[in-house]
Amino acid sequence: MRTKKKDIEEDVTTTVPTTAQTTPTTEKPLPSPTVTEPVKLREPIPEDQQRQLFKWMLEEKRKVKPKDPEEKKRLDEEKAILKQFIRAKSLPKI
Repeated sequence: MRTKKKDIEEDVTTTVPTTAQTTPTTEKPLPSPTVTEPVKLREPIPEDQQRQLFKWMLEEKRKVKPKDPEEKKRLDEEKAILKQFIRAKSLPKI
């Protein structure tokens, strides 16, 4: 036996109000299992490579065009810190 479009539309309209009256249930997501990897200890970066890295960072900061005075001030502070690291006799270990 075939159903007519009118019969299908009536079934849909009758089911919609019943679902709206039910109380909403909040689904709590299941905690995903955490995979912890052991921390790999790496060799410290030599000071000369650190200095080269700081110089490169300083060059990149100089290329940035600030949009407002606050950003310019922040960039100037970051550049000053990089200059201090470059000029220092000993560098902090990364």
